[in-house]
Amino acid sequence: MKRSLPFLLLFLGLGAPVLAQPDRELTYVDLVSRLTDLPALAVPPEPGETCAQCSSYDRASKYNEATGKYERWDANGDGGGFIRREGDTFVIAEMEGPGCIWRVWSARPEQGHVRMYLDGAETPTVDLPFKAWFDGSTEPFTRSALVHTVAMGWNNYTPIPYQKSCKIVADKGWGAYYQFVYTTFPKGTKVPTFKLALSGDETSALDQANAILSQPGPARFDLPRQGITTERHTFSVKNGGSRMIGIAGPRAITGIRIKLDLPESPADRVVLREHTLQIRWDGEAQPSVWSPLGDFFGTAAGANPYRSLPAGLTEDGWWYANWYMPFAQQAEITLANDGDTPRNLILEIDHAPVVNADTLARFHAKWHRDAFLPPEPERKAIDWTMLTTEGRGRFLGVNLHVWNPKGSWWGEGDEKFHVDGEKFPSTIGTGSEDYFGYAWCNPTPFENAYHNQTISMNNKGHVSVNRWHITDNVPFQHSFDAYIEKYFPNTRPTLYAATVYWYEMPGGKDPYGPVPVTERTGYWDESLLQTWRAKGALEGEKLKVLNKTGGGTQTQDMSGYEGRWSGDAHLWWTGAKSGDKLELALPVKAAGRYAVKAQFTKAIDYGVMKLSLNGQPLGEPMDFFNRGVIGTGEIDLGEAQLAAGENRLTVEVVGANDNAVKAYMFGLDYVKLEPK
Repeated sequence: MKRSLPFLLLFLGLGAPVLAQPDRELTYVDLVSRLTDLPALAVPPEPGETCAQCSSYDRASKYNEATGKYERWDANGDGGGFIRREGDTFVIAEMEGPGCIWRVWSARPEQGHVRMYLDGAETPTVDLPFKAWFDGSTEPFTRSALVHTVAMGWNNYTPIPYQKSCKIVADKGWGAYYQFVYTTFPKGTKVPTFKLALSGDETSALDQANAILSQPGPARFDLPRQGITTERHTFSVKNGGSRMIGIAGPRAITGIRIKLDLPESPADRVVLREHTLQIRWDGEAQPSVWSPLGDFFGTAAGANPYRSLPAGLTEDGWWYANWYMPFAQQAEITLANDGDTPRNLILEIDHAPVVNADTLARFHAKWHRDAFLPPEPERKAIDWTMLTTEGRGRFLGVNLHVWNPKGSWWGEGDEKFHVDGEKFPSTIGTGSEDYFGYAWCNPTPFENAYHNQTISMNNKGHVSVNRWHITDNVPFQHSFDAYIEKYFPNTRPTLYAATVYWYEMPGGKDPYGPVPVTERTGYWDESLLQTWRAKGALEGEKLKVLNKTGGGTQTQDMSGYEGRWSGDAHLWWTGAKSGDKLELALPVKAAGRYAVKAQFTKAIDYGVMKLSLNGQPLGEPMDFFNRGVIGTGEIDLGEAQLAAGENRLTVEVVGANDNAVKAYMFGLDYVKLEPK
């Protein structure tokens, strides 16, 4: 566990975590300390403390106060939205202080300058090509754990405070897509105005935080840890059984580590969902923590090693969580096994004394699928609920598991956070992968202290992504509702499961209960990942093109559409016009009479086509119009006498359905030639 040395620093002085109070002064070093301070998250927010996001979301999405309806709520042109134009510049963010920007992200920063004006100054504090905010070329935006590019997403977590105001403008050529996440502190809080040239102490603080965040992992056992007690329990959980460990308070759990006897992949995916972790605080009737085991530690499906600040899985099989979990009287940690096989495990729990536990919020983590979808019809069709809760607390983040067996890009949807009953969300994003800190549907796994893609099968099959809101946690006083748009329906099937993490003061409303094992497992069918191929088919995308009088042909991936196509692809002819012809070679081994069968594609912009084989018509012209993209199923085209060698299949555009978009497209999945 050599990589974990810096975590000693996290848990010294755990007795009194504090955050900003009104009339309190915060130095830049204080703000930097929040990058790694997990205990401070348990302090409930003061009135006036908020977190919001300025982004390039599509401004067509609106809430109509007069009608009470959400309009264009699925608008998806999220790359270039802005607040207003001022001459040749775009105002992309405006905030009132006191505040601090914690996260800047972009999918495509370019050479156009982005300038930041703080506290009413006429001269910008930051005046750089937008790309230089992220490329490590300018101090203090140079520390790799804070400023990094992962899977084509550009991230900058360097704190940028301001006392009165912040205004950010962009020149033409700045790029595409942006997000600025910021906290507004209670009025009376004093913070410094950011400057690029930091003092020695400020630079050292950033360096220390970067060192911690560069080497996340579980806490070290071979170093003294002030006031921390470690319990180690080794036992077997019988099938259908459970084991409970109790700890008397007032204390705070500072670390949980588990090593479980697991089968090889992919069987581990089911076992990790059969086992659950439950935690009750102070005798509560329902657990505040309830999750399948792997999901609680930030990844699913299966055991996917990764390391982040609050959670992860080490290469040698230790699941760990460093979340700070205070309680006043008692904590009850229960491990349950709903599977058919007993499993051996090791459980290690770190806990420490805590002062004034009654004043601190309780840690919550809940797993669910499709729970509490929004009631409004215009939202229910697009917004997928990650978390809904009532009370006072802080949102900490989410681990999202996506089952997407048909492939194609699942994550067009934006995150939307409604705080304390607001109708229009104070956080609205630009795409699911953008929220998780990457971009452009990139399936490359990555790991970082704050955000991770732990498994991705080229966006097909299982995908697991997480995002931890540490500095950019979202405070709420009365309620919090977090959604992420879901464009693919469950019937496709594209299925989401989420574990959400938050703090809430005792007495709040946590509506999430345990989920039976029958709903946690068995809903994914990994046989769907096997590509179907029609037996004896000549694949359309592999046929030789002999001639075409217009347009172009290519192979199109069809795995993202309803239905099935042989080889998950078809031959796609586009750009043709009425009267154009496409000629394809059908190879035949032996001369004879054959039954000719084929499957095609239908869609809204497909044409009416006449087919012939060696100059002989194959039935009447076929209309391939449909309002959605579907396969036709196998069609019997009749019989034909064929010669050995290349035979000529001709497709001619003869028109289009009156209701079709007049693009005259054509898709051929396969042809079958069956001897008679």
